[in-house]
Amino acid sequence: MKLQDRVALVTGAGSGIGQAIAMLFAEEGARVVVNDVNGDAAQTTASKLPGGRGFAITADVADSGQVRAMFAHVERELGTLDVLVNNAGIGPDKAEREAMGSKSEARFGEMLSGQPLQTHWDITQQMTDEAWHRMIGIHLNGTFFCTREALRLMSRQNRGAIINMSSVAALMGLESVPHYSAAKGGILSFTRAVAREVGSRGIRVNAICPGFIDTPMTAGVSPLMRMAVLSRTPLGRWAEPREVATVALFLASDDSGFVTGQWLSPNGGLFTG
Repeated sequence: MKLQDRVALVTGAGSGIGQAIAMLFAEEGARVVVNDVNGDAAQTTASKLPGGRGFAITADVADSGQVRAMFAHVERELGTLDVLVNNAGIGPDKAEREAMGSKSEARFGEMLSGQPLQTHWDITQQMTDEAWHRMIGIHLNGTFFCTREALRLMSRQNRGAIINMSSVAALMGLESVPHYSAAKGGILSFTRAVAREVGSRGIRVNAICPGFIDTPMTAGVSPLMRMAVLSRTPLGRWAEPREVATVALFLASDDSGFVTGQWLSPNGGLFTG
């Protein structure tokens, strides 16, 4: 029971990686606050926690007011916070995924023909302000808003662990999602800076940079893009959410007591830098 009686808040825990982390933390003895912008999804995850070790809170992490209210609720109900997992995030929307899929197919056909590429990504020059701000707002702003509130609680006891969900996109850059890559890269730098800032308080801050994981967020990836990723992944498969959750457990527990300002990347060998 590596997290016995510790209080953990996991954002974006209504499905996918967040849900797997919440479940594993509860199995390891934590009381888990399950956050999601989708209240029904958050409640579903909370109802599955072993031993009823937690509850759900609906909040949009991109809204600082809602984040502030969420942490005030945690303080009223549980009195403290030991672990924060900033997992909430989004991928490209349906229109963006469809455009990526069609361009991927066209580029693949052109490469097979041996001719120079005629289809260019051109994603950045066509991206709207709304798409950029939406991606940055949920990933990077949300991580900041939640971290700020968590530190106010953790500083009272001078201990705690914060785990930020970055991505392999932050390490290598993904040409099809420059806004996602930028947001995740910002999270990685934020992680390093805050780790240095709060180390004197005994608070550790680390990041996870997953590769491609089978979750609802990646369900819309085209078969061709999936094949392209698999061809570049030495382990020859995508990961399951539980395989990221075990990394989060390590970073949340005393097993990583001398680890801060670092990133771990369960990516199957896709990136080895």
